[in-house]
Amino acid sequence: MKSLQIPKNYKSNCDMITNQKAIKFVKDNFERIFAEKLRLTRVSAPILVYSNTGLNDDLSGVERAVRFDIKELGRDAEIVHSLAKWKRTALKKYGFTSGYGLYTDMNAIRRDDSVDNIHSIYVDQWDWERVINREDRTFEYLKQTVKTIVEAISEVNEMAKREFPFLTLNVNKDVKFITTKEAEEMYPNATGKEREYLLTKEFGTVFLMQIGVPLSDGKPHDSRAPDYDDWLLNGDILFYNEVLDSSLEISSMGIRVDEKSLASQLKDANKEERLAFDYHKQIIAGELPLTIGGGIGQSRLCLYVLQKAHIGEVQVSLWPDGMEELAKENGIDIL
Repeated sequence: MKSLQIPKNYKSNCDMITNQKAIKFVKDNFERIFAEKLRLTRVSAPILVYSNTGLNDDLSGVERAVRFDIKELGRDAEIVHSLAKWKRTALKKYGFTSGYGLYTDMNAIRRDDSVDNIHSIYVDQWDWERVINREDRTFEYLKQTVKTIVEAISEVNEMAKREFPFLTLNVNKDVKFITTKEAEEMYPNATGKEREYLLTKEFGTVFLMQIGVPLSDGKPHDSRAPDYDDWLLNGDILFYNEVLDSSLEISSMGIRVDEKSLASQLKDANKEERLAFDYHKQIIAGELPLTIGGGIGQSRLCLYVLQKAHIGEVQVSLWPDGMEELAKENGIDIL
């Protein structure tokens, strides 16, 4: 099965009940620490939004949302891909001030995602967003926020090792900050994913910046929707995953678009029709707060800290026929 990577001599490091306790331990403690460090308040959030409002995260622009009609309301709704846009409107609604923000448990279905060791059609993450001032829209502010999140991950990892002595992961808190253009210059003959692997293999922890900016071939390192992150002030937090000998993206985040970057990026992406949506109109008019935000994968974080070989060891989802059986034969305990 091509989509299943089987590490040599892998065997789950604990029984399934201990594993469930460890998952809860990591999630509970990370949520608390990261919320304290970033001054975030937990809020309730939707799993559904109305279609054709511009509120759903369009990801790279080609993924299909799960859409259906609601009999009682007479309108179509869709399951969120993430809450990248909804959070910004919520900050305004709740009246958050600069330096404070919100986070929520985001559960999504991404029907077009790959299904392999680190991908599932079920996505669970902490979506977070914080109000900033215009003078905070800088690389230095972004850099400090990334360092704070990595510190929280490192703290939780050390706590998990004390609670569950079979864990041995060491998190490198010294983040390598590098743009996609600089990565291209370092590895000109590599693909985007190969560059991520080479970078994390060398530096351990990487923040790969400016995703969405065209590279020498006119294409970006990876697709990024034009209407939430400012492509000059965004990035992905990547770790080297020793179990799978691969890079692992834990978070996609960035300083969000203002009126200028939104208009520019929609034009570059040939998506200017989105300016007709209320959400986009509010940004152009300066009616929504300036923000920084992102998503931190819950199952991805557990996979990393608990040193698992498959995301199905830390979440329940649906898998291709035969994957669970083949995984079990090779010491991988799918939930």
